Amino acid sequence: MKNLHLLFLAMSVLFSACGQEPVEMEMSEPEVVLGPIDLNSFLTDREDLSEKVDSVFNSMSSESKVAQLIMPAAGRLGHSEERIKYLIDNNYIGGILLLNGTKQQFTDWVTEYNQRVERLGQLPFLYSADAEPSLVNRKIIGSKTVKKANLITSEEEVLEATKSISTDLNDIGINYNFSPVVDQAKNKTVGYRGFGTDPKNIVPYSDVFIQQTQAQNIIATAKHFPGHGLVSGDTHKSLQMIDGELKEVKYYPPLIENGVLSVMVGHLAVKNNKKYSTNGLPATTSKVIIQDLLRDSLNFKGLIVTDAMGMGGVVKIPNADVKAIAAGCDIILMPKDAEKAHKAILEKYTSDETFTENVNASVKRIIRMKICLGLI
Repeated sequence: MKNLHLLFLAMSVLFSACGQEPVEMEMSEPEVVLGPIDLNSFLTDREDLSEKVDSVFNSMSSESKVAQLIMPAAGRLGHSEERIKYLIDNNYIGGILLLNGTKQQFTDWVTEYNQRVERLGQLPFLYSADAEPSLVNRKIIGSKTVKKANLITSEEEVLEATKSISTDLNDIGINYNFSPVVDQAKNKTVGYRGFGTDPKNIVPYSDVFIQQTQAQNIIATAKHFPGHGLVSGDTHKSLQMIDGELKEVKYYPPLIENGVLSVMVGHLAVKNNKKYSTNGLPATTSKVIIQDLLRDSLNFKGLIVTDAMGMGGVVKIPNADVKAIAAGCDIILMPKDAEKAHKAILEKYTSDETFTENVNASVKRIIRMKICLGLI
């Protein structure tokens, strides 16, 4: 009888509850479900992709958003492992350039840093390299030997070199290649690094490199905009000046039309050009070059990354990191001090409405790219 009494009691409680008003529960935002996606999706107008980008963006703090813009270097010419871990732990960065080390070392770092980022609940990183045919075997010791860019004489050889490079990058976990160089070959510091020994090969060879790289789920980068090949000096040492016509810009429209996903801007000033003068500033900090020319005139919609911000061509410019973002760059590469850069950009982000809009647009482009890479 006791058990029967307990049964009737339980049933009465159940029926009583069913007659009550429903309890209002806090619902989390529904997960945006994406269809099949790859790097080719980045430049499309897919509504589901844009919704996913907004969903991720809206979940982020201001500190995390600004971190997406900053990419320091790790390796022999970059920060120590301890410093990189500090920058990750404090949410100051959104990617890393792997600069001068061994293939095994870089592979181990990517694995370790990925685990660290995931544990901290941060967005997955972009990992980049200067894996140009002319540099890759020096930058990544242990990578498969490929023919240098200035010695390549056919599209078949470009394809072979690109497949080899991309396979090594995929083995490591590098998803962003700062290559190809589309400059003409006259400049000593960049000439041997691209396909410009014969200018007619620049576009077709670069396009093969870009298409094959991106087919292997790695972002390709055309550089150094607006053109480093016809200046005489070295932007590693000092600001170089393009005098008059921007003769090398003509190589970019066909590459942009065919879907290159990243462009690197060089530390190149422009003078004696009525439309695109930079008033003595490097192109990396010039809205005229980045927004008016590259974005608006050439209709480039991918990621714009600076050349290394510790180079002589920009290092003397006060507050250059903030100026580069204000001009329209999406990623600050190798700032002199990543922590300081983050704090300076964050301060302006929270106090300047126009700057806030610039940063938000850049962050959404980066999130979109990370989704299309399959990282998010």
